[in-house]
Amino acid sequence: MSFIHDDFMLQSETAKHLYHDFSKNMPIFDYHCHLSPQQIAEDHTFKNVTELWLGGDHYKWRGMRAMGISEELITGDASDEEKFEAWAYACENAVGNPLFHWSALELKRYFHIDELLTSKNWKEIYDRCNQVIEEENLTARKLIKNSNVTFVCTTDNPTDDLAWHKQIAEDDSFDVAVLPGFRPDEAFAVQDESKFTNFLAKMKEVTGREMTSFADLLAGLEERIQYFADHGSNISDHGLTTIHYSEATDEEIEAIFQKAASGEEVTTEEYAKYQTKLFVELGKIYHAKKFVMQLHFGAIRNNNRRIFKNIGPDAGVDSITDQPNVSYALNNLMGAMDENNQLPKLIIYPLDPTYFDLAGTAAANFQMNAEGIRSKVQLGSGWWFNDTKYGMLKQLKSLSESGLLMNFVGMLTDSRSFVSYTRHEYFRRLLCDFIGDLVERGEIPNDDALLEKLITNISYNNAVEYFEFKK
Repeated sequence: MSFIHDDFMLQSETAKHLYHDFSKNMPIFDYHCHLSPQQIAEDHTFKNVTELWLGGDHYKWRGMRAMGISEELITGDASDEEKFEAWAYACENAVGNPLFHWSALELKRYFHIDELLTSKNWKEIYDRCNQVIEEENLTARKLIKNSNVTFVCTTDNPTDDLAWHKQIAEDDSFDVAVLPGFRPDEAFAVQDESKFTNFLAKMKEVTGREMTSFADLLAGLEERIQYFADHGSNISDHGLTTIHYSEATDEEIEAIFQKAASGEEVTTEEYAKYQTKLFVELGKIYHAKKFVMQLHFGAIRNNNRRIFKNIGPDAGVDSITDQPNVSYALNNLMGAMDENNQLPKLIIYPLDPTYFDLAGTAAANFQMNAEGIRSKVQLGSGWWFNDTKYGMLKQLKSLSESGLLMNFVGMLTDSRSFVSYTRHEYFRRLLCDFIGDLVERGEIPNDDALLEKLITNISYNNAVEYFEFKK
């Protein structure tokens, strides 16, 4: 029997039934990822498996570095064949790490290879993968279609012209919805002089506004949110290292904006006030325009200075950070928007798994709405370092105990790779095993109608309803 067999990760007969009969064949609704809209629009052809499998995959880069592999063979100028050989050496030593499971799944699903990748068979597998890419024409679009994806939301700067999304939308030969996701992180970057001032300059260029005040910035962002809406979007996302709640007067906010726009240093206390104000005001705009607001927080980035200097961001040297008063910040941020019934749909993703219970109980405080939205505020799926067996199960348990699992919008890909859709399969297998175990313990009724509703809701249906997907 191959390692990735039909019942992989399914430990009970009930789990097998739930997965094979209810979840396996459900489509994928990928409401947050980092795929390139240009590559989708142009239906990018990958020159080989190294480009497809290793290019930009910082998860794999971390594993390779752990094996003492030279950076030349990871992100350097070594040949693609040499890089693949180096990855094979790391992969065979990744037992216990999610990379071991993910890689085996990807080889099986996209390249029909049951063997484990090793230092002995790497060349044979390299050649077989490249043969499949060529013979099956595994382009960007083909990989999306082969993965049974119906919806993709990319991650895009507010100043993006969205030309690639427009090109995709006008192409009738591709029936997967690919919509932009509004990601205004640079608007929050008042402690990074060059990033913030460059963003203001770009905002001036795309809106025609002078960007000389906080009110100008807010009006410009609202204009860009509408621009995204005009291109079919109703999803935003925010990636913040830490979250804060600190009230301030309008005069204080304006003074902080002016300091940042002038290149002056902004203190931590001032940043907390500015972040609070901008987050709450954006939330109110999202509510008015019926956008879903996502909050990813807790990543401390670019920690290895040497790698950051030589390679740049997203190079695999990020980690989980902590902070005090997360519960205070979350509850008050939501409370400030909810006070006048202006809280949008909100999904909260803590990177620190110890915050799952905290975020789940905070979300449960703000479910009251007149629109009949089920679980309007959600504890999001395991993200980044938590899209693992441990992280996914911990998130499922926290959500089950603090909210309603029946309403969960399920898994997202959060990846730059076109072969990462196996993460959805991995999640669904773990979900079915988790529920199957509870059924066999007698903690959930063995009722097919109930179980089918639960599994299909989480696998796909809830996301379609929550994000109001109409295509």
